[in-house]
Amino acid sequence: MQKYKLSWKDLSFKDFKVYLFALFKAFIPKKKIKNLDELEHFIQTKSAWVTQVTLYSYLKTRMGTRYVLHFDNDEFMSSVNLAKWNIYSIALQDLTFFTFSYLKVNFNYQDTNQAKEIFNKILDDEISNKMPLDIIEEAKRTFNERLQNLNWETYYKDLPFNPSALSLYKWAPIAEELKTLDRKIVLNSMILKWDIIRDEFKKLIEF
Repeated sequence: MQKYKLSWKDLSFKDFKVYLFALFKAFIPKKKIKNLDELEHFIQTKSAWVTQVTLYSYLKTRMGTRYVLHFDNDEFMSSVNLAKWNIYSIALQDLTFFTFSYLKVNFNYQDTNQAKEIFNKILDDEISNKMPLDIIEEAKRTFNERLQNLNWETYYKDLPFNPSALSLYKWAPIAEELKTLDRKIVLNSMILKWDIIRDEFKKLIEF
């Protein structure tokens, strides 16, 4: 995947509407999570929120600097879209593992097999939103691989969101020399967003 340096014209108004709506959704009143369907909705929407807000915030931060180079807008947006889906696929994994680990330890919820069921269902539903099939297949493969080594008793408190933070750093379509300088800020920006979701989940869960 190519990496780019950015200018304001490289993101369309439609793209920033997605970003701004994601920010706005953080202030919508929350309902309790009482069953698996509501848990699935929480995992999907919050993973999308974290992905959108962190990725678009990072791109916005890097616009308009003296490092700007101009290039074809369609090509850039293709890279943004590719980054979005790849980051989202890992965010879904992290939040699925976190929520089920937390439920097992704190609510004595034993049916952890439902984690895979929910994860796969979310990905299959995303086909209608044009999530690339190759990314879906890779996400399922990675999920199964991580699942083999997962400790449900400790996952929720053992840096559960580091993989998606590293995914943001890997996939963001930013020039490598800039991204290297930004590494700590980029990783922390996603972890801070996940801290919001973690606290929200603990307040809403009523299994």
